[in-house]
Amino acid sequence: MCRNIYVLHNFEPAANAEEVHAAALQYVRKVSGSTKPSQANTPAFERAVLEIAHITQHLLEDLVASAPPKDRELEAAKARERSAKRFATA
Repeated sequence: MCRNIYVLHNFEPAANAEEVHAAALQYVRKVSGSTKPSQANTPAFERAVLEIAHITQHLLEDLVASAPPKDRELEAAKARERSAKRFATA
């Protein structure tokens, strides 16, 4: 369930609102144990996602990095290469 939460700090370009929201959604899903809350729990679920996304955005804005920003495309290519090696068929 949490495989979609990725590192969002120190990338160029910086993480956008959609990426932060997706990470917050995955976090709330994991913590609540539910991918689709009941009607009774939907308001609390959605409020939690919005609040966590908001706090996460503040965190990313406030963090300081001494290393140069990583390139998103290069990191994605490395991940695809690792995946290809991991799931290669003999």
